[in-house]
Amino acid sequence: MEAPKTAGNEQRFTGIPVAPGIAHCAVVVQWEEDEEITLRKIEPQELPGEIARFESALIATRAELLDTQQRIARAIGSNDASIFDAHLLVVEDRTLIDEVLRNLERERSNVEYIFHQVAEKYCRTLAQIDDPFLRERVVDIEDVTRRVIRHLLGKATGGMASHDRQHIIVAHNLSPSNTAQLNREFVMGFATEIGSKTSHTAIMARSLEIPAIVGLHGICRQLISGDDVLLDGYTGTLILNPSPETLAEYGRIESAKEEVVEKLELIRETKSTTLDGRHIVLSANVDLPEELEGVSANGAEGIGLYRTEFLYLNRAEPPDEDEQFEHYRLAAERSQPHGVIIRTLDIGGDKTTQSLHLPEEQNPFLGCRAIRFCLQNPEIFKTQLRAILRAATFGDVKIMYPMISGLEELRQANALLEESKAELATRGVPFHPYIEVGVMIEIPSAVLTADHLAREVAFFSIGTNDLIQYTFAVDRVNDRIAHLYNPTHPAILRMIKMAVDAAHANGIWVGVCGEMAGDVLLTPLLLGLGVDKLSVTSVVVPRVKKAIQSLEISRCEEMVRTALAMEDSTAIAQLSLAQARERYAEIAD
Repeated sequence: MEAPKTAGNEQRFTGIPVAPGIAHCAVVVQWEEDEEITLRKIEPQELPGEIARFESALIATRAELLDTQQRIARAIGSNDASIFDAHLLVVEDRTLIDEVLRNLERERSNVEYIFHQVAEKYCRTLAQIDDPFLRERVVDIEDVTRRVIRHLLGKATGGMASHDRQHIIVAHNLSPSNTAQLNREFVMGFATEIGSKTSHTAIMARSLEIPAIVGLHGICRQLISGDDVLLDGYTGTLILNPSPETLAEYGRIESAKEEVVEKLELIRETKSTTLDGRHIVLSANVDLPEELEGVSANGAEGIGLYRTEFLYLNRAEPPDEDEQFEHYRLAAERSQPHGVIIRTLDIGGDKTTQSLHLPEEQNPFLGCRAIRFCLQNPEIFKTQLRAILRAATFGDVKIMYPMISGLEELRQANALLEESKAELATRGVPFHPYIEVGVMIEIPSAVLTADHLAREVAFFSIGTNDLIQYTFAVDRVNDRIAHLYNPTHPAILRMIKMAVDAAHANGIWVGVCGEMAGDVLLTPLLLGLGVDKLSVTSVVVPRVKKAIQSLEISRCEEMVRTALAMEDSTAIAQLSLAQARERYAEIAD
């Protein structure tokens, strides 16, 4: 959170916007304190009783979660209620349960203390992972832990305080269950001290259409219940004691935003074609099954990046072929008449999961992750490949390998793909024998050998998040060096141009699926660099579509020729910003 900016009695705090909208009313500061757990040593004869208490608490928590899930399904739909599947997996996780039982027998302490220790260890491990999606699963474990411990202590599960008038909630954090149970009649918005755009809480806020901000560190101690606040979910700004001038300004902003949303809705079914007739394929990124509905609802052309890591989380063993097949089949069917690009498992190194028994590494950023892990674990990899090949008979399915460094890895992966086809044929199982294969361009060596790779694949997809991180050797979540994470640096533009040129020279298309693709201020740059396809979070699709429809390829190419000759990344960003504001100011500001 930035330092507050004071204007008279008015103070402004800035966090991360996760759900759009503007709200103005009194604030309710929600404090949720963890239960105090006292360490108590137990005698051997007490062990069966402690185990029985633990099992009863797990059963009660599971019943409670199922009841919550059913109520939410009735209120806002089964897709949003499925978010609680992750919570249910925690209470059924044999790895976690067995560790609690082992520690209980070894340490001879009360079970609530042992369970809390084990759950905290899991949370610390996930919190250190350089992946927003995986880090946010900490919230799921914390929520379930709190519920189990309350049952062990014989206490009722805590919930959000109810209020019978409109208010904005400010809290350290809100669990998905808390968020889903918010009374939409009275809760006008919420802000939390922690969180990210990929959290389940953020997903719930967007589904409920409640303006929300996260990452307002320390905000709970800056406010008291009853304070007058204005919450701007578009920019991530929370304003304490807004002045009459600010209120008038936001009245105009809100009216303008509503007009923009109405106009964007009108173009949902239109094509993402530029003013001079170039069609840019605009598809959606999907992290979780519940996001499938948003693909067509927001006017995307299928799925440009279907992440598969969620299948391996919160479980003791990896998913088998049939389970994966059902997920991929559903994605293939839901993405019709367009297609889905399934990225093979991108896990390992710093992305840990109990189901794959990954060893710790001293330098996980440069460790055994993504395709490296898959090539070293061919049976796990082939299980996934067989499931994808089977699902490809139900729609237009493509395979994409992550973190390919060069031709050798690509050929090894393709050899395992051919083995997977042969195994399915031997079993007499239907599959697509001519499935298209592409690679992600996200490390510099892939860019430098893009001409070699392009001769042996059907497409490139540039993962700008990792490409920027590996090009500058920068941890993008490290605040001390975050300024080096720069998408408009001349080196990044040149790398994208090299990959695009290599792809086109060999007759294949190239897309971008990283965060740059969803930034409408950078759309002129990407189009000018020759990108054929953009894949973005589904809720961003209408905005990016509007940007594409407002631009001319010829003018974007002219701008890029100028940008490639420039040395200053800020000047390059301003060049793209100027064209964005000229052509679609209503969504650029």
